[in-house]
Amino acid sequence: MIKKAIIDLGTNTFQLLIVEHDGVNYKTIHEDSYAAKIGKGGISVGLITEEGIQRGIKGLQYFQQVFEKEGITNENIIATATSAVRNANNGDEFCQRVLAETGIKIQVISGEEEATLIYEGVKLGMNIGLKPSMIMDIGGGSVEFIICDKNRIMYKRSFEIGGQRLIDKFMTTDPISPRSVGALKDYLEEQLLPLTNAVHQYAPVCVIGSAGSFETLIDIFYMKTQGNLPPHEQVSFELPISEFHDSFLKLVSKNHGERMALAGMIELRVDMIVVGVCLIDFVLKRFGIQEIKVSNYALKEGILSKILKENI
Repeated sequence: MIKKAIIDLGTNTFQLLIVEHDGVNYKTIHEDSYAAKIGKGGISVGLITEEGIQRGIKGLQYFQQVFEKEGITNENIIATATSAVRNANNGDEFCQRVLAETGIKIQVISGEEEATLIYEGVKLGMNIGLKPSMIMDIGGGSVEFIICDKNRIMYKRSFEIGGQRLIDKFMTTDPISPRSVGALKDYLEEQLLPLTNAVHQYAPVCVIGSAGSFETLIDIFYMKTQGNLPPHEQVSFELPISEFHDSFLKLVSKNHGERMALAGMIELRVDMIVVGVCLIDFVLKRFGIQEIKVSNYALKEGILSKILKENI
């Protein structure tokens, strides 16, 4: 059995997955996350700020304590960076400083690669089925849309309209103003034109939300209806559309403190979820989709899927 560490260096969150595998079977050893927020304060101007770089290094040093405990060497660490790093003018400098400080080599992937890996990750955790679905992964820097069924990808694209970018552009007041919500929807209409054409062509009947805001929506739903968080081992869910609309109305009308008081909310997502639900609401209404599923598996599990396939 080989131990591998997979790190997804997201714009908002660094996520860690440690697995033990023999090429076909795998066992999860450890999962962790760190709110590095490398996109904060600079993403909209194509920069990772000095504070962002420091937070990123600190997050990886925190993970290194786990690697030492688990006996994982640098050659068994796969670190993948996405939107914030690939679009930053100083993205290379960030990677070089991380390498110098931690010995971790970062691989920066394209939006296309990111979308493919998200599809593979979702597929590892749920049966997508034979009817066309639209996977939607809302990150801090980018949002990936993948129209697919369990056998193939029909359309995939990464749009640079992630949560941190939308906050910087539209969330000028707290609570967000109705005027800002309207402006955000006009912006999405324009930005997502290529997706609109693909939806007309492939007619997905379900949105599968992966990670991020969707996980928090599931936590809120479980706390409201069952009084507890979902079981840790469960990785796929159905979210009734009526529950989504209920959460949407609450989240756009409350301020930071009031959102934080909602059972199931976490500090990391308390602001980003506002623009996140506006984006989800836009997609559901614009494309007339009535079904929402949620996958806790996303990019890092897609990398795991790739590792397992390479060993077949």
